[in-house]
Amino acid sequence: MNPENEKLASILADAETIAVVGLSDDPARTSHRIAAYMQEAGYRVIPINPRIDSALGEKAYPCLNEVEQRVDIVNVFRRSEEIPALVDEAVEKRPRVFWMQKGIAHPASARRLEDAGIATIQNLCIKTVHRELAQTPR
Repeated sequence: MNPENEKLASILADAETIAVVGLSDDPARTSHRIAAYMQEAGYRVIPINPRIDSALGEKAYPCLNEVEQRVDIVNVFRRSEEIPALVDEAVEKRPRVFWMQKGIAHPASARRLEDAGIATIQNLCIKTVHRELAQTPR
């Protein structure tokens, strides 16, 4: 169960840094368009993709564990069956939120993340939520 709108708005208001797992450097890809929107909204976007060197003017990292700075939200663009492999990294990185994009859900992984104290959102587009709930520009 995803948080209520008030909590979602609070998550977005409090966040500064979003690590985007599966971010493509191709502007035609959904991950790129959504991450670009979030960057334009004032968030620092960190690409997580072992196949690229950079995206949106930011250095790309092959995995979450290699990101040195604090990450508030891990936003995931990977198939649902790939989510369990990301959970160990997320638990170690300790973001406030693990956000699975529209069409992505993994209830067992969500329970594990929640048990580790990481809020989890499934099957919900961060861009859509931001557009609907953001009160002020960042």
